[in-house]
Amino acid sequence: MDIATLIGILMGLGMIGAGIGSAAAAAGAGTGVFISPSSFIIVFGGMIASVAVAFPLHEIMALGAAIGATFKGTGDKLGTYVEEAVEVSEVARKGTTELEGKLGSVKNFFFKDGLQMVVDGYSEDEITEILNTRIDYREVREKAQADLFKTMGNMAPAWGMVGTLIGLVIMLSGFGGAGGTDALGAGMSAALITTFYGSVLANLFFLPMAAKVGSRIQFTSTIQALLVEGAKLIHQKKHPIIVREKLNSFIPPKEWKREG
Repeated sequence: MDIATLIGILMGLGMIGAGIGSAAAAAGAGTGVFISPSSFIIVFGGMIASVAVAFPLHEIMALGAAIGATFKGTGDKLGTYVEEAVEVSEVARKGTTELEGKLGSVKNFFFKDGLQMVVDGYSEDEITEILNTRIDYREVREKAQADLFKTMGNMAPAWGMVGTLIGLVIMLSGFGGAGGTDALGAGMSAALITTFYGSVLANLFFLPMAAKVGSRIQFTSTIQALLVEGAKLIHQKKHPIIVREKLNSFIPPKEWKREG
């Protein structure tokens, strides 16, 4: 699990709760007014309706999985992939048969496919083109998830404003009406709380999730670019020292390892 995501959400909710509690205590008011099912329905329901109009159904149905993915930690370090590529290059210099026998221990499926192409006799240009095409279209698929989160983050405050307008209409209709001050209070509460819900959903959940997906897209693309270069070097039967030095260019210096 990505602890940072969980900590961030819990910290945000905790700070909001503490702020509400301290402000309410100072004013001698209750905190129950911040719980409004009708306001949540307006904001969350309207937001989902908007993304249903903007995105295909299959992307919306995958929303739960996309949210769950933001809580999953990668646990990967780029240096690990360099070490694996160096290890494979040592075996590959012995021959194709030895390389084929090594494939079963390669954990990354993208790298394994590239090595399988080496074993099958693909040219270096063909391997590079195929693997880079896979990177490009993986990015397209994953950026669709980021766009979905961004849209939800933009729509939540907008629907909060819709709720504000509804609340203002209710409040204004209370002047001189039968509801009296009760109608005014209910209307003002709905007007303010919907904006509050929209802002919280946007700035604590969906926009940060979009940024999280974007950073993971970049990290995964860096890994795969490293592995494409590794497959090319193995195809060329480069010495493991050269493989290590070239692939070290992709990773932070603190993760570099040297031979011996």
